[in-house]
Amino acid sequence: MAKRKKSTFERLRDGEKLKQWERKEVERQFRAEDPGWEVVHRDVAGIDVGNESHFAAVDPKVTQPSVREFGSWTAGLQAMADWFKKCGVKRVVMQTTGVYWIAAQEVLEGEGFQVAVVDARGTKNLPGRKSDVQECQWLRKLDMFGLLRESFQPPEAIQGIRTTWRLRQRWVSDAGRSIQQMQKALTTMNVQLANTISDVSGVTGLAIIRAIVGGERDPWKLAKLRERNIRASEEEIARSLEGNWREDVLFELEEVLEGYDFQQKRIVKCDEQLKKYMGTQPTREVGGAVEVAGEEVAEGPKQRGRKKKGQRKPRKNQPGFHLEAELKRVMGVDLTRIDGVKVMTAQTIYAEVGADLSDFPTERHFASWLMLAPKRDVSGGKVIKHLTFKGSNRVANSLKMAAESLKESDSYLGARYRSLRGRLGGVRAVKAMARYLACLIYRMLTKGEAYVDRGATYFEKKRQDRDLVYLRRKAATLGLQLIAAV
Repeated sequence: MAKRKKSTFERLRDGEKLKQWERKEVERQFRAEDPGWEVVHRDVAGIDVGNESHFAAVDPKVTQPSVREFGSWTAGLQAMADWFKKCGVKRVVMQTTGVYWIAAQEVLEGEGFQVAVVDARGTKNLPGRKSDVQECQWLRKLDMFGLLRESFQPPEAIQGIRTTWRLRQRWVSDAGRSIQQMQKALTTMNVQLANTISDVSGVTGLAIIRAIVGGERDPWKLAKLRERNIRASEEEIARSLEGNWREDVLFELEEVLEGYDFQQKRIVKCDEQLKKYMGTQPTREVGGAVEVAGEEVAEGPKQRGRKKKGQRKPRKNQPGFHLEAELKRVMGVDLTRIDGVKVMTAQTIYAEVGADLSDFPTERHFASWLMLAPKRDVSGGKVIKHLTFKGSNRVANSLKMAAESLKESDSYLGARYRSLRGRLGGVRAVKAMARYLACLIYRMLTKGEAYVDRGATYFEKKRQDRDLVYLRRKAATLGLQLIAAV
């Protein structure tokens, strides 16, 4: 009978050590001579984070074996912290592996260690370090010489807001899919309600769908549920409701409607929790009396009460409480004054990074963290190619959607975005404009500057002035002179 493989808990409980070939491999790989570099961090330990267990490495001069495996349960994490204390460790470095690192970070920080969480992209291209045993030792060595950069960690005060906001976004996304499924079910039965009203999830649409699920089949009675603001006439709606009522599709419609109602209740619950968390945040005051006007800073009068052009009433997926006022209070500035940046975008920014951007020395560092900065492969002083990095940054995605909304905007930012689209194309223009929005937000949050729109005409005038300077310089090189047309 084949011998049963021990679980990770049983193997660690019985005190099984690393295999002999693994120890020899570690010694062979890391018996290299001292490179003579400056040691930036001393007394460092490296952890390769996993699901069932973590591999930890300390200085081989302090203890042998220098690599041990610990369980991912709380007792295992506590045993790892005790071992670090015996080895004189003061700083611990680990990678952001899923969510497995969070529990280890909390336990180690509670024991007084300095925990550095780094991005795995900083080590993934190094050859010869593929096993867990070797990875933890390599992380320790890289951090000892200061070759790793710590990842940005949001303040603890906004972690509850971030968790709630992310959960709410998932519920909103699920509700959107439910609406699409309801439209699909209606279309399958040749009920063309989506062609007569713009939103089937509105008051009229949901009233008709609930009546259909409740057993009503008369199209004229269903059409009487029409609200006054619906442009389509009662007869037009009634004609669109003459369908073939299939039993299986009606069952699908009923189930999807119940799921949609459940998701709406969860969204309301998240709004209540979000309002509670936002109410506990302190009021932030940012110094500064200047205003960001396009690319320049102007000493002009503030227009605090100005209503932006084309401002609409709140969207229906917006939280029920006055979120815009709360954001202005906790951030110290009104980000919605920037064209394209709505309340939901500002809330995403606050939930992900907070209002204090002091961890980013400049706006360029902030844009680079958002993966919106241009990446170029330079060799011999020449740009070989432009690099693109894959990643999912919620703030960057929100800013890209804000940039796309500027396509028809009659504002300075709208004119700038259209100019970028003409020169760079759609995808690159969206990224470039998102980066510019990120820089504006950084200036507002760090300097307390209020954004003032100077209009599309101002941008066009600046563009024409730049073109004129270029033409004059070009004419001078050819021995010519520009003369204005009469």
